Amino acid sequence: MLSFSNAAAEGIEPSAIRLRVLSLGAGVQSTTLALMAAHGEIGPMPDCAIFADTGWEPKAVYDHLNWLRSPNVLPFPVHVVSAGNIRDQLMGAAKGKRWASIPAFAKTITPVGSSVPVFDEDAAGALVEVSTRRTTRGTVSIGMIRRQCTTDFKIVPIRRKVRELAGLTRKRSPGHAVVEQWIGISCDEIMRVKPSRETWQVNRWPLIEMRMSRRDCLAWLRRHDYPQPPKSACIGCSFHDNARWRAMRDEDPDAWSDAVEVDRAIRTGLRGIRGEVFLHRSAVPLDEADLSTLSDHGQLDLWPNECEGMCGV
Repeated sequence: MLSFSNAAAEGIEPSAIRLRVLSLGAGVQSTTLALMAAHGEIGPMPDCAIFADTGWEPKAVYDHLNWLRSPNVLPFPVHVVSAGNIRDQLMGAAKGKRWASIPAFAKTITPVGSSVPVFDEDAAGALVEVSTRRTTRGTVSIGMIRRQCTTDFKIVPIRRKVRELAGLTRKRSPGHAVVEQWIGISCDEIMRVKPSRETWQVNRWPLIEMRMSRRDCLAWLRRHDYPQPPKSACIGCSFHDNARWRAMRDEDPDAWSDAVEVDRAIRTGLRGIRGEVFLHRSAVPLDEADLSTLSDHGQLDLWPNECEGMCGV
């Protein structure tokens, strides 16, 4: 790498980047990214990796993370940060305490004969209630609660640690990028790519630069005789598809029992949420949900991937 003086002498603008950090989810893609960097196949070498611990990852994820942090695996440190235990917060929320909103499903039942508001636009075009009416039939509506957990438990603690490592704590943020954050999104998930919202940081997606898919990552790991990483996501993540729920039920009974317990606890009592709350998209108790997949019925599963690029990789 050119020094500042050498770069200036050759007429090359020196890089303002003072820290390269890899966002480590401990899943397939970010594990492959970290190990490829360790092999010198992607550079420059990151200064460190950061894992944001929600406190509710499956045991297999923590075991894999411990392996990545063990001696002679990665040549750079892996920092673990946390904003608390999301499971504990959910159990507290079931008792009316404040909580970090997760994308669970709320079911509201409106019986026949219920009084419901009728809205119209006022002169300014805003919706206002003008009267009420009685329903002539019962209805059931299911909606997804606004997601705040990724921001609170992943993005914020990672950003706080990055600013600390870059020497930006309690300082005015520079108007140019001084941090390069690597994110393990593969080319088959390019819809998850989002630019940094911070002027002092630029995001980079090396796997996309290498045109690597998730399948390519798995093949790379096999060629180098590395273990296949587990899927990284909270035990009770509402974005689990039926195949994931079913695998948990059949292969990780402790995690399944834990998810069922939390699902049952959050049914009512969440502040600001009308109706009953469920972890499964069908809005039925998790241990009663139909866990067959669309592929079981010969269909494509087009359930959207709403990840922010910080979970599951």
